[in-house]
Amino acid sequence: MYDFRIETDLVAFDNFVKANKGSYLQCSKWPEVKTSWGSRFYSGFFGEERVLTCLVLSRVLPVAGEIWYIPCGPLCDYKNEGLQKEFTDFIKAEMKKAGATCLVVDPLIPLRISGETQEDGINAHKLLTSCGYSLNPKIETYTYKHPVQTYIPLRDGDGNIIPSDKILKNCEKGVRYSVRIGTTRGLESKLYTYEDVKKNPQIMDDFMSVMQDTSNRNDFVSRDGDYCKNLMEKFSDSSDIIIVYYNKKKDCDLENERQAKKQELLKALETAPEKKIKGIKGDIEAIDSNTKNFEIRMDETKDYPDDAIIPVAGGFTLRYGGVASCLFGGTRNIIRNNTRSSHYLNYLRICKSIECGCDYHDLGYVLVDSPDLNSDGTLGEMKPNKDFVGINEFKLSFGADYMEFIGEYALVGNKLKYYLYSNLMPKAKKLKMKLVKLIRR
Repeated sequence: MYDFRIETDLVAFDNFVKANKGSYLQCSKWPEVKTSWGSRFYSGFFGEERVLTCLVLSRVLPVAGEIWYIPCGPLCDYKNEGLQKEFTDFIKAEMKKAGATCLVVDPLIPLRISGETQEDGINAHKLLTSCGYSLNPKIETYTYKHPVQTYIPLRDGDGNIIPSDKILKNCEKGVRYSVRIGTTRGLESKLYTYEDVKKNPQIMDDFMSVMQDTSNRNDFVSRDGDYCKNLMEKFSDSSDIIIVYYNKKKDCDLENERQAKKQELLKALETAPEKKIKGIKGDIEAIDSNTKNFEIRMDETKDYPDDAIIPVAGGFTLRYGGVASCLFGGTRNIIRNNTRSSHYLNYLRICKSIECGCDYHDLGYVLVDSPDLNSDGTLGEMKPNKDFVGINEFKLSFGADYMEFIGEYALVGNKLKYYLYSNLMPKAKKLKMKLVKLIRR
């Protein structure tokens, strides 16, 4: 028999989450960020041993009533059938006392990794459905975590950290090229902690200027600076911002060095032996190619002063429970393709995750359309929708695994209100997105 009760010791609660490599979405700090939701904390014990922690967020929605949500699911052993069934009975009773419409849960259990079926995912699906949970195949109703993520493994089969240069070698050649040439095109980077942001508000302004440009280009829902700052404050010990800057003067100085080198090569060409002529001409052609790109950068930045230092890419990363989660990131439209700053930024983020000893580096979700169901009742293959095909290919070019999670499940307390929630919410979200786009335009 297991003992489940309301948790009052949040330090012990979080220690269990960290010890079991849970997500930041499962810890007690998350409700301090999602302040529009109510929160409940539960723990489960087998004797004196803590075996489960569960953060429940709650919100009252028009018509639909009170919705309960467990981000990433309770943290526990999903292979333990007895634990799952007893906790389900317990949480059903808690829902009944509160009059909750439904409990939504989306466990971090892979159903497929890069197309390969995972037995743990299938078994977890069977167990959850046997306990009374129903799988929701309508992807549009997801609240936080989309069922597809792209993860870069940072440890080998023996659990040892993989060096960043080895990860880079496994990346697609365009990534390798972009990382190599980044600094030769005037790019430089800085990593900022929350303490840095507190001392210098301009850092967050620079970051948000990049995010705003990214949001306008990709139709992401924009977030204001206070949200990011609040998130960074609550997770100050595990988050950072990396900003990549384009230094125009540095770029000009590098071009001047190349031109000086070209003059040396031209002079050497006059007296070079036959066997060296081809190599020298190749070096001159490479310089000329770089000069063409340099001239494009000068044209794109003609409205900026000669000593301008422009934030061109930024990334907010939260490292918790062994996973580095790239929560926000993007590049500006200006000189975006010319400098490949997005590749440069993401490689820097990966290097930091390796330095922090993470197990995985999460490049973020991939938007997919609602899939068909497999014969065993699990979600079918989840392919990126047309707007995310390019984004997905970009993420996978870093050598990431395409991880499909088992999906969103619900325990229903009120069938009518749940029907309204599951059918009206997707339409309301689509309407909200249209209004956001309209306002931005």
